Amino acid sequence: MAVEALLFDLGGVVFTLDWERMFACWSRHAGVPARELRAKFSFDAPYERHERGEIGERDYYAALRESLGIALTDEQLAEGWGAIFADEIPETVGLLRSIRGNVPLYAFSNSNAAHARLWRRRFAAALAVFDRIFVSCELGARKPERAAFEAIARAIGVPLERILFFDDTRENVEGARAAGLQAVLVKSPRDVREALRPWLAG
Repeated sequence: MAVEALLFDLGGVVFTLDWERMFACWSRHAGVPARELRAKFSFDAPYERHERGEIGERDYYAALRESLGIALTDEQLAEGWGAIFADEIPETVGLLRSIRGNVPLYAFSNSNAAHARLWRRRFAAALAVFDRIFVSCELGARKPERAAFEAIARAIGVPLERILFFDDTRENVEGARAAGLQAVLVKSPRDVREALRPWLAG
């Protein structure tokens, strides 16, 4: 099937995430070993609701205090929450810049509003390659939910089956394929390069 648009995950594909920095920060503030916080933390229902924009930062931080068993302030939690963003992945960013103009480029991140503010600013130069960036908290749906992919297809005016999606999480790739998209599981920039060969050659 011909491809009319490329859709990229951000964290793990365009820039790296380091969750250990978050646990280390909270550990310093709480006086609790990072390994204990890591063991208690999960992508639970409040996390997913936060990513859909159903609850705000304060409500999510309240849920974190309860699930982690720590009494940190919103400011202390926010400090760790924003510490996960590391570096852009130069090989992938370079590939995207090299094909810009050959095919429409879009991004789709499962992200909450607090994180989105940070990565939009921190990685502004790398993100400038995209024609539009979709964020789950603004869509009201997150990967791998079919509704999220359908909303993006409508917004860009491209049929689901003509979108090629890139993500480093197998569950999201499988969800995209179930929704009708073509999809690539990204384990390294090499996977991106291989999938982009038709446009690199052009």
